[in-house]
Amino acid sequence: MHSGLPHLGRTRSVRRSSYLLQTPDTFVRTQIPGTIRATVIVHVSPAIGAAFTQYTVEFEPGGVLGAALGQRFLYVLEGSVAVDAGSHKHALGAGGFAYIPRGAEQRVSAVEKSRAAVIEQPYREVKGIVAPEFLVGQEADMATVALMGDSDLQVRSLLPDTMAFDFAVNTMTYQPGAGLSMVEIHMMEHGLLMLEGGGIYRLDDDWHPVTAGDFIWMAPYCPQWFGAIGKKPAKYLIYKDWNRHPLRQA
Repeated sequence: MHSGLPHLGRTRSVRRSSYLLQTPDTFVRTQIPGTIRATVIVHVSPAIGAAFTQYTVEFEPGGVLGAALGQRFLYVLEGSVAVDAGSHKHALGAGGFAYIPRGAEQRVSAVEKSRAAVIEQPYREVKGIVAPEFLVGQEADMATVALMGDSDLQVRSLLPDTMAFDFAVNTMTYQPGAGLSMVEIHMMEHGLLMLEGGGIYRLDDDWHPVTAGDFIWMAPYCPQWFGAIGKKPAKYLIYKDWNRHPLRQA
């Protein structure tokens, strides 16, 4: 074997019926209509059976993201992004986020070379509940809560927990050695982007090392558990569908 050759055909990425682990070495970049000087890494979409889509946008300076096909959540990973939605005009730096309701005229553009995580899905109406309006925020300004009383596992909810919202987006930060107190099995599906650190994720009956930059999709009822390892905290951004009757489809 010649020295310096890559590990041909080898990757940590795995696709199973109940989950997807996608590592950066397998990312494929593409475009969606309306993108200018920006590329998109589609992590998950209805093509795999998900009810939502999640992707990472990589902007060149002045790059523009195309229009949404549903409600949109955007979280800035690095750089600076301008969000214009009617009368709402905001510049968001790293850790800044925006919720843009379905049908809103919008322009998302990069002030400098930037990256952002984007989640989109149709909105599921509920009779008597007013659909949510545009909002922006900064992750660092959101209250942090110890999960189930464990001070080594902190959660920040980026969207209000009201029936108006049919999904939730949180960040979760684990101190080294911290882990979930139980294996979770539930009807919600997840999109998870590792932001910092690493650890071990149990998905179904499999165990995977994960690190910053990895993406995980978990289908409904996929057994799941995470524990942080290493010398620095592990942190991820996680989506879940929420606040709707289990018989209600998108």
